[in-house]
Amino acid sequence: MMHKHNEKSIVNTAVLTVSDTRTVENDESGKLIKALLSEKNHIVHDYKITKDDIALIDSIVRSWSEDETIQVMIITGGTGFTKRDVTYEAISKMLDKEMQGFGELFRSLSYTEIGPKAMFSRAIAGSFHNKA
Repeated sequence: MMHKHNEKSIVNTAVLTVSDTRTVENDESGKLIKALLSEKNHIVHDYKITKDDIALIDSIVRSWSEDETIQVMIITGGTGFTKRDVTYEAISKMLDKEMQGFGELFRSLSYTEIGPKAMFSRAIAGSFHNKA
């Protein structure tokens, strides 16, 4: 059931791509996320790309958590199963509350598109400093 009072809310967002190889020019995930947000009239206040490094991810997320204009942070990349993929480790230790079931739903939806490779995603969601 849709909550009618939230249907037309405009959300102030920030988008972070975590990757050792992506640039502004070839960051297809970041471009898609920004386009989908804009399509729904949400505002992207900041967009960054950072390396797969826990300290760098932590620094950006903490900075955004102190920015009163940002309500939601969307982080893409670095959730795979390789040694360099550290987004899960960086984010999971920061969360005040984890959104239970998000990872399972994400993998289920991904499975319909990419098949068994979806199981390698360690997607996570939750809140940090009253932001999602």
